[in-house]
Amino acid sequence: MFIVTLMIFVAGLFLLGVVYNKTQKLGQTVFLGLLLGLLGGALLQLFTAEQVIKDSLEWINLVGNGYVRLLQMIVMPLVFISILSAITRLNQAGSLGKISFSVIAVLLVTTAIAAAIGIAMVYWFDVSAQGLIAGERELAAQARVDGKVEQISGLTIPAMLLSFIPKNPFAELTGASPTSIISTVIFSAFLGVAAISLRKENQMLGERIAQGIDTLNQLIMRVVRFVIRLTPYGVFALMIKMAATSKWADILMLGNFIIASYVAILLMFVVHGILLALAGINPLHYYKQVLPTLSFAFSSRSSAATIPLNIETQINKLGNNNVIANFAATFGATIGQNGCGGIYPAMLAVMVAPTVGIDPFSVQYIATLILVVAISSAGIAGVGGGATFAAIVVLSTLNLPLALVGLLISIEPLIDMGRTALNVNGAMVAGTLSNKWLSGK
Repeated sequence: MFIVTLMIFVAGLFLLGVVYNKTQKLGQTVFLGLLLGLLGGALLQLFTAEQVIKDSLEWINLVGNGYVRLLQMIVMPLVFISILSAITRLNQAGSLGKISFSVIAVLLVTTAIAAAIGIAMVYWFDVSAQGLIAGERELAAQARVDGKVEQISGLTIPAMLLSFIPKNPFAELTGASPTSIISTVIFSAFLGVAAISLRKENQMLGERIAQGIDTLNQLIMRVVRFVIRLTPYGVFALMIKMAATSKWADILMLGNFIIASYVAILLMFVVHGILLALAGINPLHYYKQVLPTLSFAFSSRSSAATIPLNIETQINKLGNNNVIANFAATFGATIGQNGCGGIYPAMLAVMVAPTVGIDPFSVQYIATLILVVAISSAGIAGVGGGATFAAIVVLSTLNLPLALVGLLISIEPLIDMGRTALNVNGAMVAGTLSNKWLSGK
């Protein structure tokens, strides 16, 4: 059965290759890979022994995790070179301030809206923390949560901001810390501003520097395109793993929370569309262009790994300015994440509040929660860890118990897929709106 499973998997890869070669439409092929992966994983779990699933996934993960690693391999070089290249083309370094402010403002405002939607969904679906039973996996997860609490217990806003400044840029290029992406952006920005300054003093030297940087940028982008062509195969393998390893009993037991979470996520996608429409951008055309990127974000559950796809989609499909696209993609992977930093911690804070005698739907509590969520969505970039850290920061700030974070661990992967896609879309929306406002196009 093991050999048969691998043969079917290889046949699926071959089918995706044939479809892509005939259509030359990456988006459609990625979506096909997603559907085939879901179907294949579900069938694998239903009709195959547990040991066969385990043995098969070791080889299937070679494709899925291998693709994610290739994307992770090019993230830091791409962020460094592309931002440096984009900044050297600017005539005024002052433009960076406007771009950064616009992108971060959109990310934080949309995160606050996401928190409000998450609160509304808890009320609408009457989701409660009461009655959840802590099993062996949940208790183990709670122990991991307690360990993460210790990591952020001494974190202050000044310490968080200080961690963004790279003391060793070469170490940051290796992704050595949770803030490596932002630190690399800052280092690239400094080099870019220095290149602009040199060009003003010595035109010929400035042009040589710009040409060298542009050459490196073209080389990196060619590598990015090579890797992106593998997206359908990576998504296919990743979705097989997800569907084959999901615990359907856990999903059914916590189905109400899952449904509420996904309705909140879908509503936030609608909000993104409305914001685009108000800015004069066709939401349907936008979503058609970004679907392949959202499909990968959904299956990989990694905002950072999606950065290369995010940047290329913004520049080549949405027509966003190079600098704006890079800033939006990199900041959006760590700051103001609508799903992980907005919806999830807000829902947990409302669910937990009644257990300590707090009315979660009082105007004062809701206003405080939304403010805390928006602020902490910028702060979690200093510690990394996505939704878990965001929930810990919010619940700790409001003096609420943290047990629910561990109790929901069994369904985390399923919800995290939707949250990650929303995070990435929030970054692309921030870039698209900023491009519209700052360029007037």
